[in-house]
Parts: sequence; C-alpha cells; structure tokens
Amino acid sequence: MEAIADPPSYHRARAAVHFDEISRALVHSLKYGDRLDLTPMMGRWLCQAGSELLGEVDALIPVPLHWRRLWARRFNQSAMLAATVSSQTGVPVVSGALKRIKPTSQQVGLSRTERAANVQVAFQVPADRKPAVSGRRLVLVDDVLTSGATVDGCVRALMRAGAANVDVLVLARVAEPA
Repeated sequence: MEAIADPPSYHRARAAVHFDEISRALVHSLKYGDRLDLTPMMGRWLCQAGSELLGEVDALIPVPLHWRRLWARRFNQSAMLAATVSSQTGVPVVSGALKRIKPTSQQVGLSRTERAANVQVAFQVPADRKPAVSGRRLVLVDDVLTSGATVDGCVRALMRAGAANVDVLVLARVAEPA
C-alpha cells in the first residue's frame, strides 16, 4: 500500500537474494571483513537476478561512499560488485558519475523516516559528469536494499542530471514488514 501512496523513484528493482542470516553474513564479510574474494560469486548472482535489466542498460552506477567512509573501509563494496557485473556482462561502469557529498550516519538501526532524512541531499552528479548520465539508461548497483532511502536519493540525483531511466540491482533485499 505504501508504494502506491509514495512510489519509488526508480523504475524497476531486482535482488539476487533475500536478506537473511546467510546473506547478512556474506554481505558483512565483504563490507567489514575484506572478503573481496566473494565478489565473483556475488557478481554471478547479480547477473542472474538482473539479466532483464542488464540487457537494456547503457551503464552501471555504483552507490558511492562518502570519501571519509571510503578512506576508512579502503574500498566501496557497491563499486566492487558493479565492476564484477561489468566484467561478466560488458556493461560499462561509470565511476564518479554520482558523488556522496554529505557524510551520513550508518543506516543500520534507523527507522524508515530517519533513513530518508539521513540521506536527504546526500547525493549529486557533478556538473562535469552530467554528460555521462544524461539521456542514458542506468542500473544503480548496491549491496542491500532496506527501506530504499539510499537508492531513492541516488536515483533522484541521477534523474535530476537527465538520466533517461534508472533501475536498481542489489545483492540482497530486506523483506518489508507485514
């Protein structure tokens, strides 16, 4: 019912797996345990789940980290996943087309409303990167889709920059509460 009252800004979304104990352990191993060796397997899952989206797309856009978080973590898990999907499909990754210009708190433990407020105006397409986005069909790549606040903020920034269409491809999707 909520999707009808407040539809998402993206066109379609696909997830490889449901977010459960096993997928949580895998995602956390990648993000916090430096298990980059998991990305080929995860990339295959993303390619299977997103085959319909990937057949109609011009480029992949990873959800960006703020530079401080990137510095602390040393890599962007969404960029790693996008690069793996790109290597398996030939769809190019457009790095730097989307920037996280506002440092945000981690979303874990925040309510839907708090998540939306946390990422409000956090994303922007730099002026010099607008030609890489304008008129293009894009797939935004992330690790987990929970409330949709992060991807919504990203998609809105890409659409403001002139993207023709933005779909979302994530490794795991948190089930909506009943």
